[in-house]
Order: sequence, then structure tokens, then C-alpha cells
Amino acid sequence: DQETTDFYRWSVEYGREEISALIERKSGCRIGLLKRLEAVETGPSGRMTRLRIEGSEKTLVVGKELEIRRLLSDSHLKSSAFVPVYLGVDGQPSDEEWTVLRLEGYGWGHGVGLCQIGAAVMASEGYGYKEILEHYYPGTEL
Repeated sequence: DQETTDFYRWSVEYGREEISALIERKSGCRIGLLKRLEAVETGPSGRMTRLRIEGSEKTLVVGKELEIRRLLSDSHLKSSAFVPVYLGVDGQPSDEEWTVLRLEGYGWGHGVGLCQIGAAVMASEGYGYKEILEHYYPGTEL
């Protein structure tokens, strides 16, 4: 019943010190100043299942999508399907000295192809569960 614009494409920004402190607080490990985030492994839906967090003092490798989402947010990211973009003081992408980290993500949830909000809207419009499942998973049999 609400118009939303950030379910499929979303972004979140952190200052360099802010994200470094967040990772340290959530992981319990002192990493120093964050240098880079790197996807080590992704699943079939494009979500990261292993993430390398390189800091000035320590590097961590985090496994499991939920743990990645938990470490990079006060609550949790919408998904681990994101690309890190490093921004310089001018707000432009910078691979050298960056001050802001933008996580540009897509999707919200488990990545199995069914949008819970879309399914709920279809149900409110009178579609049954078989029609909803056929919409999201064409050609499947119940």
C-alpha cells in the first residue's frame, strides 16, 4: 500500500572512519582503517557468500551472507549483492585515497526469485498461490 523505490536498487554511504569503526564493533576485531572490500565468493544469485575485509591493521574473511549483511550495517543490509564504490573528497570515484564508501546494491532478501511484496500485492488483487508461484517460477509443477 506504499510506493517504495529502494527494494530492487539501493545504496548506503559511510565515511571511512565510520565504516571502519562499525566493522570493528560488529566483528570484535581491530582492523584499523578500512582499505578495501572484495568479494571472494558469490552464490548463484550474485550475493556474496564470502567477503574479504582489508584493513590497515588486519584483514578478515567473512563467510555467510547474513554475517556480511550484519557486519556492514547497524541493523543489516538488504542483501549481500552489492558493489563497493570508493569516493574521494570531490565525491567522484577514486581508487586511491577515498573518504566515503558507497555500497550500491540490488535485491532485498534471499535471492531465490520471489518478491514477497510483489506476491502480497498479487494476493491482495485476488491471485491464488498457484498463480503467484507460476508468475515467479514459470513452468514449475506443484
